[in-house]
Amino acid sequence: MWSDVIDLRDFYDSSLGQTARRMIRRQIRAIWPDSHDMRVLGLGFATPYLRPFRDETERVVAVMPSSQGVLPWPPEGPGLVCLADEAELPLADRSIDRVLLVHALESTEQVRGTLREIWRVLTDSGRLLVITPNRRGIWARLDNTPFGQGRPYTPSQLSKLLRENMYTPLQTASALFMPPFHSRFILRSAPAWEQVGERWFPTFAGVLMVEAAKQIYAGSTLREQARKKRSYLPMPQGFRKIGPV
Repeated sequence: MWSDVIDLRDFYDSSLGQTARRMIRRQIRAIWPDSHDMRVLGLGFATPYLRPFRDETERVVAVMPSSQGVLPWPPEGPGLVCLADEAELPLADRSIDRVLLVHALESTEQVRGTLREIWRVLTDSGRLLVITPNRRGIWARLDNTPFGQGRPYTPSQLSKLLRENMYTPLQTASALFMPPFHSRFILRSAPAWEQVGERWFPTFAGVLMVEAAKQIYAGSTLREQARKKRSYLPMPQGFRKIGPV
């Protein structure tokens, strides 16, 4: 079930949401330290994490799923957001270098369709970064944040899902080790929670982050398998078989 776009906006406007954004954005930049001259797509509700890319990329765009709703972004300048079905992106084949998928995979009913569509729009050297709630983390167990909604994953589940949909997982990271409370003390000490959690309790992070590469050979393999599964009608003697039906 999708979170409403207004609820997502209100969460990131709160002090807890702003702290969560900083902690997650820090890990995103560690995974993607350089995006110069690239085209970046944010799918789901990714706009809180896209602003750092605007000054260095060739282009940044955001697609918000129709079941979630859409809000204009950025507040200044031309709009860079469109509303679309997550499994039917209005983008050309091999047109995107980096895809950031956040507040999407845990909510969509079209999991495979979404991942295959991202595969289609990624360049051959493109990268996908998936951010989902961690099934073992406390954030997934409380529904006072968007990370407590939808279907959480474990690292092995997420990696398996990506491999099954023509991706090769490259690296895994995690974030949000602090409890999802609005306590001023907890929010001020968030960096310390992150350092301790990454070192000693990585299993209990609030969110999982997996970077994956596109499997180039997978598309041709699937097409070959589809051709082998085609059936032919038996033809009477003396007639030429003309092709699949």
